[in-house]
Amino acid sequence: MQSFYLNKIVYYIGGAIALLFIASYFHPPLYRVAALLMIILLIAVLADAVLVYSKKKGIIATRTVPDRMSIGDENRISLHLFNNYSYPVTLSVIDELPVQFQERHWARKADLQGSQSAEIDYYLKPLTRGEYLFEDINIFVTAPLRLVTRKFRISARKTTKVYPSFMQMRRFQLLAISNRLQEAGIKKTPKLGHSMEFDNIKEYVRGDDYRTINWKATSRKGNVMVNNYTDEKSQQIYCVINKGRVMKMPFEGMTLLDYAINASLVLSNISIVKQDKAGLITFAEQQDSFIPADKRPGQMNLLLETLYKQQTRFLEADYEKLYAIVRNSITSRSLLVLFTNFESLEGLQRELPALKRTAHYHLLLVVLFENTAIKELTESRAGNLEEVYIKTIAEKFAFEKRQMVKELQQNGILSILTTPQQLTVNTINKYLELKNRAWI
Repeated sequence: MQSFYLNKIVYYIGGAIALLFIASYFHPPLYRVAALLMIILLIAVLADAVLVYSKKKGIIATRTVPDRMSIGDENRISLHLFNNYSYPVTLSVIDELPVQFQERHWARKADLQGSQSAEIDYYLKPLTRGEYLFEDINIFVTAPLRLVTRKFRISARKTTKVYPSFMQMRRFQLLAISNRLQEAGIKKTPKLGHSMEFDNIKEYVRGDDYRTINWKATSRKGNVMVNNYTDEKSQQIYCVINKGRVMKMPFEGMTLLDYAINASLVLSNISIVKQDKAGLITFAEQQDSFIPADKRPGQMNLLLETLYKQQTRFLEADYEKLYAIVRNSITSRSLLVLFTNFESLEGLQRELPALKRTAHYHLLLVVLFENTAIKELTESRAGNLEEVYIKTIAEKFAFEKRQMVKELQQNGILSILTTPQQLTVNTINKYLELKNRAWI
C-alpha cells in the first residue's frame, strides 16, 4: 500500500521550474537557473524522504475504546500518539470509525516535538444498539522540510458493543442515592402516610416513639399502647415494552423502542435503589422476554443484557397474549409500566378490552409518545392554503392523542403522554408519585 506522498508545495515549485524551462527557449540563460533549481528540489525531496523514512516505527499510536458504549450519550474515545523521531513533525490523523456513524470527513491534526507524546480525545454518540467495529488508524507524517509525507497505517481493529443508556442510568442512580433527583427534573413529591407498614399494637416500653401512641387502645386498656410497625414491603415494578412496528418510529436518530429501553433501564435501577423489585416483559406478536421482578445484586446486569438484544420485527403487537403472560406469570399485584404507542384512537379502542382486563389485576400505567414534529406544526403559523391543511391535519392527530389519554382514564387506566426526550424524567416522576401515595 502506498505510503509515500509529495506535498502540494513540490508540485507548485515544479510547475514554476517548468515555466522557467519554457521561458529558456526565448531567453537561454534561464535554462541554467531552471536546471539548478530542479537539482536543488530533487536533493531537498530526497533529504526529506530520508528523514521521514529513517525509522521503521516513526509514530506509535494506540486507541482507547470502552468495551461498552452507551446509546444516545457522548462516549469518549482517546488516541495516544508518540513521536519516535528526534525532530518535530506535523501529523494528520484519520481514525477509521464504525460504518454506523457514516463519518467520511473525520480528521485531526497535531504538532509533536521530538520524542513527545500527545493524546487526542473525541466523542461519539451512537444511535443504534449492536456491535461497532473500529478499524485501523491512519497517520500522515509531514517531514521537517514539508516536502514529503509518509503514511503510517496502524492496526487497531476493535469491536465494541453499544448498550442501552447505562450512562443515564448511573447518573440517575447517583442522584437517587444522594437524594438529589430534583437536579434531573424529578419533582419532589411529599411522602403521604407512614414509611412503615402497620403490624400490631403493643404495650409501651421505654424507648418507643411517643408519636406512635394509639390513644384509642390506650383508653380501652388503661395502659399506654403504641402501634408497632414493620419495614415497608418491596413492591414489584415491571417495565413492559411493545416491540411492534409502531415502536420503530424515529425521533432525533433513535427509535421509540430505544427511548423505551433507556427509560426502562433507568426506572428499573431507580426502583431497586428505592428497595422495590424490578422486572421486564417484552412482547410483540408473542412473548419475547420475561424476567421476574427481583432486587438481587445481579438483576440490573441481567436486565441490561436482555435489553441490549431487543429489536422490532415490524409486526403488530398482540395485547391479548400480553394479558395471558401477565395473568399466568405475575401472581401478586404489581405496577406495570407499558411503553407503547397507538397511531389512532380506533387502534387504542381495539386493544382496550385486553388493557382493562390487565388493569383489573394490576396497576397499569400506559406510556404514550407525543409526536414532536406534529406539535411543531400545530404551533406554527400557516402562511398559505396548503399550510392551513397541514396544520389542520396535525391538530387532528394531536387532539386524538389527548383523546387517548382521556379514554384510558375513563376506563381506570393510568397514562402518560410524553415526548421521547422527556420520557425518562416523566416516567420516574409518575413512579415516585405512585409510590409516595402508596398506590402501588
